[in-house]
Amino acid sequence: MFGPHFLANLAFQKYGLHQPLNSQRDRLEREGIPLSLSTLADQIGAISVAVKPLSLLLEAHALAADRLHADDTTVPLLAKHKTEVARIWDYVRDDRPFGGPAPPVALCYYSRNRKGEHPRAHLAGYSGILQVDRFAGFNELFRDGRVEQPMTRANCWAHGRREFFKLVDIKQQKKRKNGAAPLISPLAAEALVIINPLFAIERDINGKPAAERLAVRQERSAPIVAELETWMHTTRASLSRHDAVAKAIAYFLNDWEGFTTFLADGRICLTNNSGERELRAVARGRKAWLFVGSDRGGERAAMMFSLFGTARLNDVDPLAWFTDVLDRIADIPQSRLHELLPWEWKRLRNVPLIDEAA
Repeated sequence: MFGPHFLANLAFQKYGLHQPLNSQRDRLEREGIPLSLSTLADQIGAISVAVKPLSLLLEAHALAADRLHADDTTVPLLAKHKTEVARIWDYVRDDRPFGGPAPPVALCYYSRNRKGEHPRAHLAGYSGILQVDRFAGFNELFRDGRVEQPMTRANCWAHGRREFFKLVDIKQQKKRKNGAAPLISPLAAEALVIINPLFAIERDINGKPAAERLAVRQERSAPIVAELETWMHTTRASLSRHDAVAKAIAYFLNDWEGFTTFLADGRICLTNNSGERELRAVARGRKAWLFVGSDRGGERAAMMFSLFGTARLNDVDPLAWFTDVLDRIADIPQSRLHELLPWEWKRLRNVPLIDEAA
């Protein structure tokens, strides 16, 4: 009844452009195509089933990485007489910062809550480098007693720096409780003066081979990190543990090893920004569709975020690609399914079908 272009557009509008199905239904009706909301929802369900094998290939490619970014965000879940707070988790493979040739992938999962059991299940069997924030739910992945080999933790310096930045940001300080006057911390400003050059160094070496990145870090970044560590220990000794600067320092020192792993491996990024960036689509979507209607709806959304997010990371036109996927996926042999992965699809389209020189 519905062709691949209609179905691809339906899915892309919903998950790529965040247009709820009821808005699409109204638009279609204005265009003289009256369809019920249940009919459109059924089509989304059928699309999800059709592309599931392709999403499994994305998953395999992501989990074969030496290094992943991990993050999560909230998504409201419609429950009986209320909404609950569910989660979307993402795991991003992006080797471009160290000049790696593997195509980037954004892998998303849905869960009903934020328990640590979810990342443990998502990453079962994975034992590479994991770039994260300080969320305790990831901790089990790095323990020596893990059945699989423990992962290497690389903490996010953007999160750590943010703890100091909030103490010198006038806009943030104006949000203080009880109408308290803005308080700008000179100590936090001192910390930022030390930390900020690390970010400038990373901009200089972005996209360089891992060995070159490592050499630069050992020469330029390591002395800065040593200076920061000394400053933090000295400064914390003079402060109450309840002081805001002391808490910002504790954010670093309570897992200092995780913050310094980037000095020993050129593949590691200074921040987890790649993981955070891929969740912006969810944040934009929350403003449009407000909630997911069920756990099944959340799982479908996560899979579609993976597909369209990966297309975007690979500079692929998502609608053209997904239209072709839906047109071919039912008939393509399993041995050629990889041809529908966004980067393979893009590569094959750039190969001439006829040798013009012949």
